[in-house]
Order: sequence, then structure tokens, then C-alpha cells
Amino acid sequence: MQHLQGLRAFVAVAREGSVSRAADRLHLTQPAVSLKLKQLQDDLGLKLFRRKPQGLVLTADGQSLLPVAEKALAGLAAFDQSARALHSTIRGRLKIGTIVDPEFIRLGAFLHRLVARAPQLETELHQGMSGRVLEQVRNGSLDVGYFLAPPGAGPAGPELMHRELTRFDYHVIAPAGWAARLSDTRWSSLAALPWIVTPEDSVHNRLLASVMEPEGLVPQGVAQVDQEACMLDLVRAGVGLSLARDALAMAERQERGLVVAEGVRIPCALSFIWRRDREHEPVIAEALEALAGVWRLEGLGSAGLAERGIQKHHDHKTDQ
Repeated sequence: MQHLQGLRAFVAVAREGSVSRAADRLHLTQPAVSLKLKQLQDDLGLKLFRRKPQGLVLTADGQSLLPVAEKALAGLAAFDQSARALHSTIRGRLKIGTIVDPEFIRLGAFLHRLVARAPQLETELHQGMSGRVLEQVRNGSLDVGYFLAPPGAGPAGPELMHRELTRFDYHVIAPAGWAARLSDTRWSSLAALPWIVTPEDSVHNRLLASVMEPEGLVPQGVAQVDQEACMLDLVRAGVGLSLARDALAMAERQERGLVVAEGVRIPCALSFIWRRDREHEPVIAEALEALAGVWRLEGLGSAGLAERGIQKHHDHKTDQ
């Protein structure tokens, strides 16, 4: 840094061929530029310019040092730019509640985009049922999370915001060889069959309740599990019925011969959730921007991060 001002004077005079034009370029007086140039030459013990009628021209030593001086100034400019950029770099930790399988929620693509946008941001993933994720986002132990619920579930609530990412259907699946037992697909008949049920925090629990409770029905539970993989294993083993996302249901039917109840669909939606009072926090805003890129969403930017809210669920939680 000792020769910084002298280097700037040297490069400016070399480029302009004149102290006066170099002074204009540097926004300095001519005597100031001449003094800095003299100090640099004295410190180096070298003569960098010689006078000619057309102005100052570089000596052989000056020509040799000019590229090095330009490179040094460019390096200092890059250093200053990097230092200034650090002031706006997003830092901290983002706690994300994840559900079901990473591929379905496009977790890999989301994290890749998030890290590219905010390399100093650390992420912490917590896998669970979506009802639990909902409560943890609400109480602040998670920053953001994924959530499953019927499409357009509930009006805007006072605490949580959400953005619907995609819609799909759940199907009723049964063990191979149960086609005859599923010939009657009315809910009254289906409820009487053995079911693999899930906790209240599970979306399967809430979705089944949404179609059975209005008819006064309760599924005949024979086993309770809290993981989708366990549910599928029990269906394959012939234990009972369960719900499965459309892609999973079709794959299980094709690959393992499981039975899918014809004409029975329960709509569902995958959403991303965050607290309303935290929507302008840098880490959450960055997460929403990354999410918008992965899901090609509109209106998730800084001017419209929040669109809709999630209604409080005091009676029901959610799953996967």
C-alpha cells in the first residue's frame, strides 16, 4: 500500500502522456500528481519517464514496470470489490423442515440454487411429518418448511404464510390380490377393511378424516406407522390398505402388483411455509427467491414474498 498513490499517478501519466491530463483523470491537481510521481521514482531509484516535445514517454524501466503496476492496481480493485460484497453477503443458518422424499419436494435443486445464491448461508434439514413441520415453523424452531394439505386449504391466517408449489392426488392402495375386496369403492365399504393408519401429524390421517368423518366413518386401523416407507412395506406384506401419492401408487401397481382403488382420489397440495412476521429476514427472503427459481413461481420476490396464509390447525396436525 506504500506506493498505491504513486502507482496510480504512474499508470495515469503513462496512459495519458501528460501530467495535466492525468491530473484530470485522477481528480487531483497537477502539482499533486507530479509530487506522487517523483516520490515513487525516488523510492524505486528509477527514472520512469523522459520528456519529449509531444509530452512524457516511458523509459525502458517504465515500460517494464507498467504492466506490473496495472496488474497490481487491478488486484487492489478486485480486493476492494470483494470486501464490499461481503457486506451484503447473506450469512447465518436456515433451518428447513422437510417431508416425504427429497425428489418429490425437489430438495436437491432447491439447495443447489440456494447455495449458489448465498454461499455463506448454512442449511440445517429436519425431516418429519408436515403437521410437525407446521408447528415448528409456527413456534420458530424451524425457519421454513414444506407442508401438505388439501388444495387451497384455509384462508390467510395471522401467523403463517404459504406458497402452493404443486397439486397431486392420493390414491387408496391395497395388497396384491385384493382386487375383489376393493370392488366396492364407497367409503363406507373401504372404511370396514383393515387400514394402516398414521398419527395426527400425518397428512394421511387428515385426508382420510376429511372424506370419512362427514359420513360418520372411522378407518379400521390394524397398524400405525409414521413413515411412508413403512406404510408401503406393510401394504406389500398384505397387512392392509393405505394412501399413496399418485406417482407412488402407479409405480407400486406396475412393479409389485399392488391394487389401486379405481376412481378414488383425494386431492392434495404441496406448499412451502414461513412465518408472516419473518418474511423480510434476509435468510428467508433468499430461500423464497431460490424456491421460486426451482418451481418457476411468480410473485415470490422481494416485492411480493408472501401471498397466502395457512389457517391455524388446532384440531388437526399434518404428515409427511
